[in-house]
Amino acid sequence: MNRRKMLARLSTGIAAVSTASLLTFSALAADVVKIGSVAPKTGPLAGGSTVTQWPNVELWVKQVNARGGLKLKDGQKKIELVEYDDKTNPGEHIKAVQRLATQDEVDFIVAPYGTGFNIAAAPIYAKYGYPQIAVSAITDKIGELTERYPSLFFTLGSTTAFVQGVRDVLVDLRDKGEIGNKVAMVNVADAFGIELADVARPLLTEAGFELVYDKSYPLGTPDLSPIIKGAKAANPDAFVAWSYPPDTFGLTEQAIIEDLNVKAFYTAVATSFPAYGGKFGSKINNNLGAGGVNPDTPAMKTYREQHKEITGKDADYWASANTYVSLQILEQAIEGVGELDRAKVTQYIKDNTFDTIMGDIKFENQNSEKYWTVGQWQDGVFRGVASVNVDGAVPVRLKDGWK
Repeated sequence: MNRRKMLARLSTGIAAVSTASLLTFSALAADVVKIGSVAPKTGPLAGGSTVTQWPNVELWVKQVNARGGLKLKDGQKKIELVEYDDKTNPGEHIKAVQRLATQDEVDFIVAPYGTGFNIAAAPIYAKYGYPQIAVSAITDKIGELTERYPSLFFTLGSTTAFVQGVRDVLVDLRDKGEIGNKVAMVNVADAFGIELADVARPLLTEAGFELVYDKSYPLGTPDLSPIIKGAKAANPDAFVAWSYPPDTFGLTEQAIIEDLNVKAFYTAVATSFPAYGGKFGSKINNNLGAGGVNPDTPAMKTYREQHKEITGKDADYWASANTYVSLQILEQAIEGVGELDRAKVTQYIKDNTFDTIMGDIKFENQNSEKYWTVGQWQDGVFRGVASVNVDGAVPVRLKDGWK
């Protein structure tokens, strides 16, 4: 065989192998469902997302893949997770979603972490048709946002409903003669805290409470002692903080140091974290906080056991379960449609009821009316004490110092 014929055959063979490799790669790619996830791993909100968001994404993906993958019309397909750190920066989050959609070409994306991020990123999720099941967003603009973005869903209710839960707890304690009517209120100065404080002022005032202290502070404020000192000087009967994880820990620590002795002490996000109980121990007994859970149901017990077993971390007593529920909903919708058509999956979420660890969940106008509003640490467990359409609330107890 001459040199020319040998080179020709060799080139043909290489081409055939290359084509076969590409076909094999394409076949492998077609056998997975690509799921994107963008949330803080660094920055001020990383302390929250690394407790409630990232572990539950990990848990869900591992569970689905252990079952053989998502069940579609053309067979089961395992999940391939593509994840990015948005560094607690909305601009970075939007760029990451753009990359997931246009370069990574993921089939679905887990919703952002945090109220401000969900609202800021809603346009780009809608642009590419990704169903956005917001599990860490509370706003009174639900109607406006869902009308504008038909693929956006809310699971934690409105700001007003959230504040009403806290107000009703305080009203009940006051009407029993267990607290007075003086309230010190503080808030983190971002979308979450500002909106909650704006709603709380008239609701508390109309309920007959006197706001003796009302102060905001920037996200990431390192020293919160002036806030607590100011609150203590106002001599309140109750303390309410619309706080994010770093400040929830910081405010509580300073309240212990300054001995802010109130009968009702409430902080928001992260009060339900296991690390909160781990850091402060019995000192936080009867502290009130955002959300809650009924940890005694069989479904919740199983979920918490599997969360610990698979991720090596304890689930928190609020947002962890909500995040997992959103992924259960996404899974059931994809399998219900049987294909990776985002528009069909979005419509399926709108039209159907989902079996979750929190019971049946159904969206009305893209909003779920089933959620906890207030929880309380009682003897080492954070239990729900106020909710909308969720059973299992326990009676509220009075705070009795920090000893």
